[in-house]
Amino acid sequence: MSQQPFKIDVSARIGRLPPYLFGRINKMKYEKRVAGIDIIDLGMGNPTDPTPACVVEKLQEAALDPRNHRYSVSNGIAGLRKEVAIKYKRKYGVELDPETEVIATIGSKEGFSHLCLALLGPGDTAVVGDPAFPIHVYAVAMAGANVIRVPLGNDQAFLDRIERTIEGLYPTPKLLILNYPHNPTAMTIEPQFWDRAIGLCRKYGVMIISDFAYGEICFDGYKAPSFLAANGAKELGVEFTTMSKSYNMAGWRCGFCAGNAETVKALATIKGYYDYGMFAPIQIASVIAMRECGQTPEEQAKYYQERRDEVCHGLDKLGWTYERPRASMFVWARIKDEHLKGGGTIDFCLRMMDEAEVALAPGRAFGEHGEGYVRIALVENEQRLRQAMRNLERALNPRKPKRQHAIV
Repeated sequence: MSQQPFKIDVSARIGRLPPYLFGRINKMKYEKRVAGIDIIDLGMGNPTDPTPACVVEKLQEAALDPRNHRYSVSNGIAGLRKEVAIKYKRKYGVELDPETEVIATIGSKEGFSHLCLALLGPGDTAVVGDPAFPIHVYAVAMAGANVIRVPLGNDQAFLDRIERTIEGLYPTPKLLILNYPHNPTAMTIEPQFWDRAIGLCRKYGVMIISDFAYGEICFDGYKAPSFLAANGAKELGVEFTTMSKSYNMAGWRCGFCAGNAETVKALATIKGYYDYGMFAPIQIASVIAMRECGQTPEEQAKYYQERRDEVCHGLDKLGWTYERPRASMFVWARIKDEHLKGGGTIDFCLRMMDEAEVALAPGRAFGEHGEGYVRIALVENEQRLRQAMRNLERALNPRKPKRQHAIV
């Protein structure tokens, strides 16, 4: 008697997740590299620059101490939370209680996802701009809540669209997720935007999460405003920051959530069930990064600015349109119609990996309003970026061979 194959019945939570549109691109990138092809990867915002030497040395020293080999605490060691509060005070003029208003997370992505579990459930709704960083949508869906996407902006018209959305829904959305400097578009705001957003959310009883992961990567004298520096911010929301970008510590997975004490407590409760915190030497080394490497974020931003200029120069030659970013580690560019050839951005990016050996992030993977665009990560050095732009130029604007004149 033959047995029926056993079926693994995954949760409805998995079924709620939208398709992972980076899957085909990541598969091709892997296959190309296995075949020995040098793909210039500008698709992922994964820093290639080294972590400051003193931070690495502190990690080595702390790792040799057996006292640091035990379980840590899920909300982060006291010294690390204190250092975050000091930095917020010094850089943004924000007073934070490190005991109740700061929590360390295993990168901002983990913290954001677990906070959605703490705040949202079936029947709840979160409002997110479109396009959006995927986890801003996925984390809400994994929490069982609904996502309402509003065409992205950074002005009063965007806030008006949000208000019309809120007015038309019952029950009222519970959460507004904002992200400036924005990923993927690099869109920025001025301080008054936060004042207006807070006024809007207080009017309707909506909480705010600010994703400030790129807040220290600013160009041309621009200074990104922290949500927590706005009046009343701590009454209704929190902000996420990370060591990943400005200190080149992406793989270390060290981030923070700061702001409203009740919200921080809710995240701490969830994390208390899920994890025992980061490896203590990573936390100790992160203290040293903030304490002794105060100039590193500014210095790193200069590298990204130089890379931005290199990419923009290449985009000008391609004839693509873009807004020169004032912050973040990305350039968001509109593909020329004749290059897109009537297709979608996912197929375009697959074609560029094949024909130009360059990996780009398709705009469609960030939402409906990202179609027609690509996100270019400024993670390689200027020489590699120059090569990538030359490769794209060669693939998209091939030179016609010169006509040979017959010899009479």
